[in-house]
Amino acid sequence: MRLKQGLRAWGVATLCLATLISTEAAARIKPFKMALGDGAGSPQHVMGQRFVELLEQKTGGRHGTLMFLNGQLGDEQSTINDASMGLVDFTMVAINNVTPFSPSVGVLTLPYMMQSLDDAITLTQGEVGRQLIANTVRDANIRIIGWTYTGFRVLTNARRPVHRLSDLTGLKVRVPANDIMIDTYRAWGINPTPMAWSETFTGLQLGVVDGQDNPYMTIHAMKFSEVQDYITNIRYLFSIEPLIVSEEIYQAQSDELQQAIRAAGQEATAFSARYLVEQEDKIRAELVSQGMAIIEPANEQEWMDRAIDQVWPKYYERLGGKEQLNRILAVLGREAI
Repeated sequence: MRLKQGLRAWGVATLCLATLISTEAAARIKPFKMALGDGAGSPQHVMGQRFVELLEQKTGGRHGTLMFLNGQLGDEQSTINDASMGLVDFTMVAINNVTPFSPSVGVLTLPYMMQSLDDAITLTQGEVGRQLIANTVRDANIRIIGWTYTGFRVLTNARRPVHRLSDLTGLKVRVPANDIMIDTYRAWGINPTPMAWSETFTGLQLGVVDGQDNPYMTIHAMKFSEVQDYITNIRYLFSIEPLIVSEEIYQAQSDELQQAIRAAGQEATAFSARYLVEQEDKIRAELVSQGMAIIEPANEQEWMDRAIDQVWPKYYERLGGKEQLNRILAVLGREAI
């Protein structure tokens, strides 16, 4: 009898120990890594934090994510490349940095394609967005699981107020190494300076370049008010920063975890849109309080006409043809080209 009781007690103890070990092992699942180009307080950071919180909630706390800010894991194109090889789990980048890997997403960088937050939501969350996601999986072995809505890229500079296109003459403006964005400035009459994002603040500080363009929230988060005086409130490009998961990493997960990743991305996307609406005006006011002057362009239609007439035709074929662009314009309720 005592032997049986002893064996029973030993069995219970063993079961408890096994359960404890299993629970501790589950709690120690290796966290995912997320690479961000921007710093704390940026839209990337805010969106990333929300995604991390949601993923933890949806997995009962089993799956955490470590965020690496300010390009600690490399510049944005490097982290896309690393994600494609399964070396980085998640990354969040400006959409223009995805185009070298999957050219069709360049439609989201055409000047004046998106003219409001509603346009951005329509394109990214509808059939167009689903097709772009499929294309990035096919072309680059990465999957877009969320969209960060950052607002229009506005022009800043440290030399003078820019009211009209002629005021750009002589300004050295930093742009990303993106063909469409470079050609847009050329259409406006200047030759911009491609410069890595990590070098931009220093370039502005040292006068290597006079200005740059980015959304208000990015200008604020990156403290550009310290080195820039004027903002021209152009609306040529609505900035979108997709949240990306390595397709290799994604496919290695269980169906349940894949679903949790997708759901967290969708909910974080909705949060990003709300955050932009709630915060952008406050941030504009804060930039003004920090000494920046906001100028409305005297005639932005001239900027728009030049960009559409001179830039769009160069990219018809790369972006799927003129008919494809007309289908996208129809989705937005706009006239065909």
